[in-house]
Amino acid sequence: MRLFRERLPQERPAVPPTGYKVAFPMLSWDGTRTGFRGVSLGGRIVYGALDEARCGYGRRHGSPARGCDCGFYCLHSAAEAQALTCATDCRDAVILQVSVLGAYTRYERGVRYARQRVRNVRVGACRCGRAAEAFVRTETGLPGWRELRGTCVPCAGGLRLLELREFAALAGAWVNVTTAVADPVLTQGAQGAQDGLPALAAEAALLRARLDEFQERLAELEGDPPAAG
Repeated sequence: MRLFRERLPQERPAVPPTGYKVAFPMLSWDGTRTGFRGVSLGGRIVYGALDEARCGYGRRHGSPARGCDCGFYCLHSAAEAQALTCATDCRDAVILQVSVLGAYTRYERGVRYARQRVRNVRVGACRCGRAAEAFVRTETGLPGWRELRGTCVPCAGGLRLLELREFAALAGAWVNVTTAVADPVLTQGAQGAQDGLPALAAEAALLRARLDEFQERLAELEGDPPAAG
């Protein structure tokens, strides 16, 4: 066993490894803290921009632990993390660039590790396709925490917004927040819907006029005086 341990490769990097992961941005109930919620095993745990992993099963051991799949996870590739946001359940998730700290284990696609520091938060486009300008609260959350999603100002509909820079300031002085470019396909669809509003309004006015005419003719047939317009 001793010989086997001596043959195991040991990494001593000069700088912490970098990884990428997806998570849901969170805001504390009193609006004084921000955090992140995982999308899989750690979905019931909110962690900070600088935090230690905790066992998602509630076991009293350090993470990552042998015989348990707890711990922080990240991918080597930002493109793979981006691909995860295509899933319906992850469409409002952000992409985190993290520094891997403490003990870690490499696997084929990424790293499982004990501690992390979030360096960059990349917010995806608004659901309409425009670039996100702020965060808005959703109807999803955990005890003491409310989930956020990126939105443009027009789609916020007057809801209370949390500016991206404010989110970064609450997360930590070292955290940077960036936004994805607008999605041209979705943006064109949203613009097309807006362009069609005048035509729909004209059709509605025409239908209303026809309905008023029909009611007047029906009143004449029944012998009732026409209703005042």
